[in-house]
This record gives sequence, structure tokens and C-alpha cells, in this order.
Amino acid sequence: MNKIIKIEGLDCANCARELEEEIAKISGVCSATVDFVGQKVIVDCGEDALKSVVDVCNNFEEVKVVDEEEQVRVHCGDCKRIKIKNLCCANCGRELEEELNAIDGVEATVDFMNMTVILKAATPEAHDKAIYAITHFEDVEIDDGRQKEKGVVRAHLKEILQIAISVIFFIPALIVDYVAHGSVWQYVDYALYALAFIPVAYPVIFSTAKNLASGKIFDENFLMTLASVGAIILGVFTGDGLMEGVAVMLLYQIGELLQSVAVGSSRRSITRLMDLKSDSATLIKDGKTIVVAPEDLAAGDTILIKAGEKVPVDCTLTKGSTALDMKSLNGEAIPREVGEGDEILSGSINISKVVEARVERTYSDSAVAKILELVENSTARKAKPEKFITKFAKYYTPAVVIAAVLVAVLVPTIICGVQGAYVWATYRDWIYRSLSFLVISCPCALVISVPLSYFGGIGRSAKFGILVKGSTCLDELARATVAAFDKTGTLTEGTFAVKSYTSEQALKLAAAAEKYSSHPIAAAFAGIDTPYSAQSAEEVAGRGVKCTVEGKTLLCGNAKMMEEEGIAFTPADSASTTIYVALGGAYAGVIEVDDKIKDGAKEALAQLKALGIKRTVMLTGDGARRAQAVAGELGLDDCAASLLPDQKLEKAQSLKTEGGLIYVGDGINDAPVMTVADCAVSMGQVGSDAAIEASDIVLVSDNLALLPKARRIAKGTRSIVFQNIVGSLIIKFAIMILSVTLPGFPLIVAIFGDVGVMLLAILNAMRTSLIK
Repeated sequence: MNKIIKIEGLDCANCARELEEEIAKISGVCSATVDFVGQKVIVDCGEDALKSVVDVCNNFEEVKVVDEEEQVRVHCGDCKRIKIKNLCCANCGRELEEELNAIDGVEATVDFMNMTVILKAATPEAHDKAIYAITHFEDVEIDDGRQKEKGVVRAHLKEILQIAISVIFFIPALIVDYVAHGSVWQYVDYALYALAFIPVAYPVIFSTAKNLASGKIFDENFLMTLASVGAIILGVFTGDGLMEGVAVMLLYQIGELLQSVAVGSSRRSITRLMDLKSDSATLIKDGKTIVVAPEDLAAGDTILIKAGEKVPVDCTLTKGSTALDMKSLNGEAIPREVGEGDEILSGSINISKVVEARVERTYSDSAVAKILELVENSTARKAKPEKFITKFAKYYTPAVVIAAVLVAVLVPTIICGVQGAYVWATYRDWIYRSLSFLVISCPCALVISVPLSYFGGIGRSAKFGILVKGSTCLDELARATVAAFDKTGTLTEGTFAVKSYTSEQALKLAAAAEKYSSHPIAAAFAGIDTPYSAQSAEEVAGRGVKCTVEGKTLLCGNAKMMEEEGIAFTPADSASTTIYVALGGAYAGVIEVDDKIKDGAKEALAQLKALGIKRTVMLTGDGARRAQAVAGELGLDDCAASLLPDQKLEKAQSLKTEGGLIYVGDGINDAPVMTVADCAVSMGQVGSDAAIEASDIVLVSDNLALLPKARRIAKGTRSIVFQNIVGSLIIKFAIMILSVTLPGFPLIVAIFGDVGVMLLAILNAMRTSLIK
């Protein structure tokens, strides 16, 4: 079972890769993903291995586990799940559990690992006693999940102070170095450089020493320690001063700070975007209103939703009408008008009037919970570029360290051997070049910018109500060249409506008769006013409805009914469903009923074509004539009709041979086809577990126009990812070559290059939030 462990203190993308590798080595761990941007570990393991995973996290550099929760929510029946904090040890957890279970009417389990109490109380009094016991047990508090968002300065105060102290001493050191270089003031200069070096260097050197002790060598701390200390040693021995060695560490720490600020900004934007959950709900019980948590609501409860409040759970309006702000769910700026009988999704905002509603689904099964769960777990599935960078960084860093050693030792040895004299100046020159080589080789720009790009793309999609399960799904959507669609509920509304009729009398008569029919087609006549009243209605299976109107026999059905009753009529040549009407033996007319094509479907398909989809196909179980009519009206390239489920699956597998396949359906009936598609998209089924499981992407609303928007975001994100990969590698390799080939290539240029490439890559990655 997948579990999410929230962490803090992971300040390096390359370190995230190393932590991921360490967790993957633990026995019992099936898979592990460390999300540097989201500051969490997503791990698939048993309970036995979970403690080892937490221990590895807590003992990895400055990382600490701050929270851990199951990805799959636990349904406890009448149990209440209470998040707590400040429970200091597992033994205290056991003591708290014993204390709770000693209360009459209380059954409790204290989960120290998840910092959770699962509480079952027989009476309200027992519940109150249990809450009192929890909040009065040592330093334990109930965690309401609300954390004040720190400002940039507060969040990075320690790093800012370290850099500020370093700069305070570094600037005078530069002045002394320039004014009194080589004089007695040189020792003052050394002291100032040392005071500038210590604040920014000690965290890096300490981490390097700690990692070396545990057998971890090739990380960015090691690279920067080697480059900085090496430059200082060279400066002391050659009399060139310490400026470059100190500048390397100072600029590196400034770059790390700017990286943290940029990543934090991206992280906060996602947090604000997904701020959909209501803090409370107003339950109407026994004529009174009670404020409760959304998690405490049960299906069938009646709730009050005030103007300005978020809808806490999925529900149906039972009293009143209002307008809803759905922007957070589907990106639509225009409010949606709803009335009694309309279902509304959690996360939308009531902007008009006070209304009452009936709870349809508990919070854990509601739209907002599904959305939050999808976005929270979206980093677990990595795209190929992410996997490539992770693997690349694993071998890249050791390779450049070995190359730097060869540059520092082997190259000058060969040169001196050819010249016939082993000169220290030659070795000094090439050691200096190797230090520049090491500085620019740091892979952080690549390791952070790629997942950050996908993270931004997923967040941008969510803003429009496009829920993407992971970066691999976004990547497949961008790469696909074939799109296949289910018909009913996807390209069409899934509800029947009158398309045309030959006489007003026939329409009114049909409306009177179809009131007694249970067939789905009868819904097409539900809103039609009729002066006629039908009696003695009989539904003839496979034929239609037979009843009496004004003392005459009314027949309302298909051609077979007309033929069997001996009615003279003219068969209509139509691809739509036809309903013939006869009154008192006389033919009254024919009505065409059709499943309406969705508004904007044709335009959405045209946009997909413009975005590189080479072939569009409809797969349906409907008859060929109707399917071809819909396909022609929408401008589809092809359609396959009268397909049984296994035939639809075979057709989808055949389409996959033509290129990456997008399949769009309802996520329930089409689950087998969705499983074989490269990218499965479900329409408006966010409240359905079947839809979530079967699809890679969920469109919160039934608006097919979201699909080309998702394609644009996916293609834009993939483009940015490759810009970062190619651009970073080109710049880094160019500086590497220059640092080795140009005598006296300044070390400070290498550090500016490294920091600059990293910041450019991060800023470019953040452009995903601007894709339209």
C-alpha cells in the first residue's frame, strides 16, 4: 500500500535522488519516490519496512519526518480519525491508548507513526472524555492542519543570516586584498576571509564529512567542498589570496537560497491552488444547526450552506437556489446557476443565497478529496525524462569527479613528462582548472528543473479542472498521435432530446403517451406540455406505448408497432431514433429523437487536430448508421460501430500500433479500453472510484474543450523540460571545456555559470504556470 511521508530539511534536488536510492535498498520496499518540490516521500511498503524508511529519512543529512499519512484513506465506519501532534515516543502512544481504552464506551487505537488516534465512542459523553484525555496527555495537541505560512525572510532566516555575516566580512577582505596585497596586512586579510568563509562553509563541510562517514561521496556538498577548499589551499601556497575559494562557497550558498525561494514559491502556488477543502460544515439535526468537520458528515445528512461558504461535500440541493463559483474546480469564471434537485460538487463556493442540501457522499469519497488525493500523489508516477535525469545524475557526478582528478593529476604529469621536468606551476595550473571543472559539473540544475516543470504543469492543469495522476500521464498526453472516443456521455450528452417532428399534434400525443414509459427515450418528452391525457397505458416490449386518449386508441412506438397494428405510414429515412404516432387508426406523424452532441465537441476535436493529433476515431456499441452520422457531424476521421466490449478492446489495441493512443470515455464502462490506452481520460467522473482507477487524467466537468487545453499544457510542459535538459547540458559542457582548455580560466566564472544555469532552469520551469 502506498504511503506518503511528509518531510522537511531536504534542500537539494540531487540529495532527493540519493535519498530515493537509499530507501529503495530497504528490504520490503517495492517502490519509492522522493518529491523534492513537494517535500514528501511516496513509498510502497509493508508496515515492517515503514519504520526503516522513516529512520532512513530522519538520519539523512538535515531531513526530518514531520508527518506521515496513508495514501489510501481508511474507512472506519463509526470511527473518528483524529490527527495529533507532540506525541514524543511510541511508548507514550501506548500509554495514551491504554488511558483512552480505560474510559467507558471508548475504543481507541493510537498510531504513533501516523500521529493519529482512531477513536470510537459509544456516547457523546464518552467522546468528550476521550478528547479531554488526548488534549491533557503530556504535550499532546489535536492537529487541525492549519499552519501559518511563513514569509520568505522567516522561512529562510538562518540561510540569510549566514550569507549576511559572510558578506559583512567578505567585502572588507576584498578591499584589504586589493589595497594591501602582499604586505603585512595579508594576515588581516586571511583572518577576514576566514570569518567570511566559516558561516557559509560549515554547513556544507559538515554535511560532506557526515556523508563521507556513511559512505556517500559524490554529491554537491562534496563537489563544492573540494572546489572551495582546494582553491583556498592553492591560494595560500601560491600567494594569490583566498578570494576565489571563499567566493565559491558564498556564491554557492546564495544560489541555494535563490533556488529554495523559487521552489518555495512554486510549492505555495500549488498549495493555494488546492485550497479547496472547507474547514467546517453546518449540519441540520433535529431542527438545530451544529457546526461539524466535513469528515463527520454522513450520506443523507442535511446541511446548510451559507453565502460565501465552500461546499463541504458532494450534495444535492433540497431547498433554495443559488449561484456557484466553480473556478477552483474547472477554471470556469462564469458562475453556475443551480436549483433544487441539482447535484453540486465539494470545493465550489456558494456566492448567492443560503441553501439547504442533502449529502450524497462522505468527505473521503467527495470530489474535493479525490482532487486533493490526485494532486498529492501526482509526483509518484515519473515521466521518462525524469527517470532519465535521475539515472543520468547517478553516473554523471562520479564521472565528472574522476574526470577532474585526471585533469588535475594525469594531464600535468603527461605534460611534464614530455617536457622532461616536473614543474609545480604546471600542476598548480591544472589543479586550478580541475576545480573550475568540478564547480560547473554540479547536476542540480537538471535534477530540480525537470520535476519542477512537471509539477508546474500538473498544477496548471488542476487550475482548469484537469486532474493528472502524474508526470508520466502528462508526457503520454503530449506524445500521443491518435485519439479515440466513446460516444454516449463523451461526444454526446448521454440524454435523449427531440430533434424534429412532422406535426405539433404528433408531438403532444407522444408526450402524453411517453409519460407511462420506462424507456430512456421517454425522457426526451419530459418537459413538453400537452393538452392530452392518456388512460389505460400499456408498454409493449420492443415496440412502444399503447394507451387511450379521448376514447381513441393512441399508438406511440417504432415501425414494427405500426405494421402490426395495420397503420398506413411512411417509414422515415433517418439515422436518428424514430417514433411513429397514430390516433384512432389514423397516422398522425413521426418524431425524431436523438442523443444530442455536446456543445463545443466539434471545436474541441478540431483543436486536437491542430495540436498534432493525426487521427480521431469513435468507438461505440451503437448502430453503424447513427455512429456514422455523429462522426460525420463532428468531423472524425473514422468510426467503428456495433462493437461489443471485447471488440472495442481489440480496436483500441490496433489503434495503438499507429502511435500513442489517447482514449476518452466515462471511466466506468470503458475501463478495459482505458487500461490499454497510453493516456486514458475520463469525463466528469471525479466522484467515482472506478473513474479514478481506470483513467490517467480526469476532467472534472463534462466539457470536452478541456482536452485540447490539457494537450496544450502537456506539450508546453514537455517542451520546457527538454529546453532545460538540453540548455543546461550545453552550457555546462561548454564551460567545462573552456575551464580545461583555457589557461587561467577564472574559477568564479564557473560558479556564476553553475548558479546562473540553475536559476535559469528554475525560472524556465516556472513558465508552466503561464501556459494557456
